[in-house]
Amino acid sequence: MKIGLNGSVKEASEAVISVYDHGFLYGIGLFETFRTYAGKPYLLDRHLSRLQLGCEQLGIRYDCDLGEITNWVNELLEANGLEDGYIRLTVSAGEAELGLPTGDYEQPNVLMLVKTLPQVNDAVHMRGRELRLVQTRRNTPEGDIRFKSLHYMNNIIAKRELLASGASPGAEGLMLTREGWLAEGIVSNLFFVKDNKVCTPDLSTGILPGITRERVLEIARSSGYETEEGLFSWEQLQSADEIWLTNSIQELIPVTTITDASGQSAIIGDGEAGIMTRHLLSIYRKFTRESAPAAIEGKVQL
Repeated sequence: MKIGLNGSVKEASEAVISVYDHGFLYGIGLFETFRTYAGKPYLLDRHLSRLQLGCEQLGIRYDCDLGEITNWVNELLEANGLEDGYIRLTVSAGEAELGLPTGDYEQPNVLMLVKTLPQVNDAVHMRGRELRLVQTRRNTPEGDIRFKSLHYMNNIIAKRELLASGASPGAEGLMLTREGWLAEGIVSNLFFVKDNKVCTPDLSTGILPGITRERVLEIARSSGYETEEGLFSWEQLQSADEIWLTNSIQELIPVTTITDASGQSAIIGDGEAGIMTRHLLSIYRKFTRESAPAAIEGKVQL
């Protein structure tokens, strides 16, 4: 497998980073995951803006260049024989003395990894997934707004809990805040519909300001749907008419079963992706096709 390191492409076995890199020692670093459509990264400008803001707040001297990253993505896809891929771009603080930093990080390490996109069968996709409440609470963010940081232990603990719970294959875990409000999935943002209103937890809950979350809210509003970002309870989610999750790789993911921490499950709607879920997914995919005209059209039955 070929990987990217500091602007070049090389064999993974040849990539070396110092044990004094503060990404390794202290988790000081950020990453973005995104996907391509017909070789073109989708919403890359937004991903890089979020990455740039995080680097500035952490004192990591890294300037994100849209053109350079786009070319690097294309080079890495070609080197791995892929037309499209799941991309992870990581900026690690770089090498420094042992101990907490006394200044900015001047020479970060930048890595780009790629893997094959998961296959999606829409007939199966529309049947939805299980969303299971985990007891691991969402930790508070690193700053005013959560970074997509290398410190991922909270998510990993929640994932281990989910795997040990007997959840169905492909299930996602849902974390609450310390106060008991709905937060987010382990690798996703949460949406639900009640009485034709699209609801999602507010950023004040400490969730990641997801790029796909942001785009879906825009699409919902421009489509005439009422939206609300707020503080919501598990009980409100249980009475939802539709539920879906979002992330940049899997787009909108219908949820048709929710399970509480005791293992008690309930079906959402009629056990299939709801009308609004299908509609918003169809529009979202329309925009991805327009951003990459050569992409294969993913059609959703409404």
